[in-house]
Amino acid sequence: MNLGQLAHLLNFEILTGDINLEKAIKGGYVSDLLSDVIANAEEDSVWITVQRHINILGVAKLKDIVGIIIPRNLHVENEIIEKAKTERIAILRDSRSSFEIAGLVYNSLTRD
Repeated sequence: MNLGQLAHLLNFEILTGDINLEKAIKGGYVSDLLSDVIANAEEDSVWITVQRHINILGVAKLKDIVGIIIPRNLHVENEIIEKAKTERIAILRDSRSSFEIAGLVYNSLTRD
């Protein structure tokens, strides 16, 4: 499954246009601690976090994260969205909690 298919299936709001929508997703990771993501997230994953500062883009790039999913419709500054576009990192948003999103992503990626 690629990021665009996942976003469509789970009705995620895509904040960064068509960036990375064609990229295949191999897994997901949930954490709000950047060092934990650096140590444990796998490449080609989606990352679910409430963090919305510029450093998430550096971590995502370092770990080859396909997309960042922001829960609870939390606000993301335009500066972050524009920088994400420049860095070619997708940012998506959803009204559900991190817990709910993680369950839905897991089920979507493992159902076949």
